[in-house]
Amino acid sequence: MINNVSLTGRLTKDIDLRYTQSGVAVASFTLAVNRNYKDQDGNQQTDFIQCQIWRKAAENFANFTHKGSLVGIEGRIQTRNYDNQQGQKVYVTEVIVTNFSLLEPRNAQGNNQEQPYQQPSQAPSSQTQGWEQSDPQVDASELPF
Repeated sequence: MINNVSLTGRLTKDIDLRYTQSGVAVASFTLAVNRNYKDQDGNQQTDFIQCQIWRKAAENFANFTHKGSLVGIEGRIQTRNYDNQQGQKVYVTEVIVTNFSLLEPRNAQGNNQEQPYQQPSQAPSSQTQGWEQSDPQVDASELPF
């Protein structure tokens, strides 16, 4: 079975980096991904995708990105559920990130090269090269942040 997702979008806020009780880093973030079409009123439609990244990759991602950063991610969709404080079951669907690419320079004086990151335990992905060639269709002036 195949469970693979590749997304290009902008971070809606700074990364929420935390550590488990055993010291494992986990970062949560939301990625704003524009759809390839506009609605009947001509407005760009955007999906807000919940994502998680783990271990050293989470620390690197938090260190090199910020609200509004344009990134490419690769991972898998995962679902889970839990009971909230009111005793209601809450269902969550999110992308578990295995690879990411920074698609903008870190600052105005930086170079404009893609900066891919691969989790150390995985082989390089042929998908990474596609990110630099794709048009992300994300106009920062249209985002709600």
